[in-house]
Amino acid sequence: MITLTARQVADAVNGQLNAAPEVLVTGPVVVDSRKVVAGALFVALPGEHADGADFAEGALADGATLVLAARELAGENGPLPTVVVADVQAALGDLARFVLAEVRAKNPNLRVIATTGSVGKTTTKDLIAQLIRTGDDGFGGETIAPIGSFNNEIGMPLTVLTVDENTQFCDFEMGADRPGNITYLAQIAPPNVGIVLRVGTAHMEGFGSREGIANAKAEMLAELVPDGVGVLNADDHRVAAMASRVTGPDQRVITFGRAEEADIRAEDITVDALGRAAFTMRIKAAVAEKIVNTSRVTPGSGISTMMAVIADQRYPVQLTIVGEHHVSNALAAATAAMLVGIPPLTVCARLGAITEMSPHRMAVTERPDGITVIDDAYNANPESMGAALKSLAIVAGRERRSVAVLGEMLELGEDQRAGHEKMGRLAVRLGIKKLIVVGPGAAPMFDAAQQEGSWGGEAVAAADLDAARAILNETLHNGDVVLVKASNGSGLWKLGDELAAGTLGLQVAS
Repeated sequence: MITLTARQVADAVNGQLNAAPEVLVTGPVVVDSRKVVAGALFVALPGEHADGADFAEGALADGATLVLAARELAGENGPLPTVVVADVQAALGDLARFVLAEVRAKNPNLRVIATTGSVGKTTTKDLIAQLIRTGDDGFGGETIAPIGSFNNEIGMPLTVLTVDENTQFCDFEMGADRPGNITYLAQIAPPNVGIVLRVGTAHMEGFGSREGIANAKAEMLAELVPDGVGVLNADDHRVAAMASRVTGPDQRVITFGRAEEADIRAEDITVDALGRAAFTMRIKAAVAEKIVNTSRVTPGSGISTMMAVIADQRYPVQLTIVGEHHVSNALAAATAAMLVGIPPLTVCARLGAITEMSPHRMAVTERPDGITVIDDAYNANPESMGAALKSLAIVAGRERRSVAVLGEMLELGEDQRAGHEKMGRLAVRLGIKKLIVVGPGAAPMFDAAQQEGSWGGEAVAAADLDAARAILNETLHNGDVVLVKASNGSGLWKLGDELAAGTLGLQVAS
């Protein structure tokens, strides 16, 4: 983070300063006292089981110079240097908004890219980060992006607060479980490029309907900077309709997808035996003239070559990540990267060399015993689980046994039972050879699989993680392809870790 005085922090959050005004914050902003380093600002969030303020004295002893808290604090030697606010979480957002505005004022070329949608946010954010970071080819710039899905009212401000004077690109994702969430986040970091991926059924409980979800995702577009670009999925009619929300005289919309009318389109899609998609990225001439040529720069020179584009541009792309559904995410990421100046050929080359993704997101591990593990257990809804099951079927093919370990999809509201039943039927129709349903919340999946077709013992219900472990240890064979998929709260990511590490499924497989 940029260096701030205690007075600047207090003014930014409209807080009461109980510290010397000249005290300097030179380190990171942290909410976990165990992560304190010299010069840090410790944000003492009140928690369900513990109050961060109780750890303030220890944080200062470990090197923090200032505490943001909801009350005045004192230690053994007297008052602690504190900025006191009514709402610590809101103050964290206020501070992030202030810091980003300060950096933008000094560096108007800084670009903020933000991604939202019901599925694919973290994957798209990860792809964007690898497309825009400084590379050996000379393109890109210093980029901040979170590891994992730091996309809520605490995680995203913490990511914003890592910005400094050298930052060229900010790559954020914005999540929501109720109306107004994305407005709040986008007002902290108004995007230059705002991406909406898809309107699905995630967090249906908090929105009531897909229309409610669509309205929430569209909130980002109202917060674009004056010359911002909305990047919208042409394959989702609810997202495509959001173009009407981009109304600024200098704002514009670029669409992506498989649809013929998409500005940036995937054509000639193929999927190899390992589940990796390849396609041709077509950029319409009218869009290419604004994106392709303005991004044809000599590395480090800042000079672009402008020329008329009279035909659509086409570029080959080979993805390294598993799942045909990632074609859409790749198109969105490519569009964003080109909008901030990365040339199309560079974008395509980098897409073909993607290696780093956040944990538990279609992470593929090839075990020495011949078992392939596909760990996609970070989160789940019917759209993402359906895509993962299709990828499992492709990777396993006809020669290998497919094993799906599926847990509960949370926060589906009234669609809870129907959503799980749909996944059970889909597993049967895709020919998944073994279905292990974990936990009572996912039980409708097992019931639907049993009722679909002529399955015998292919589906089995496990009451909990330990029961699932026992089943895997008894039934896993050399050469199996195993998918682990569920919402994070179901805990199946633990099975994913154990399978990937080779500590689960050893009795038969070893």
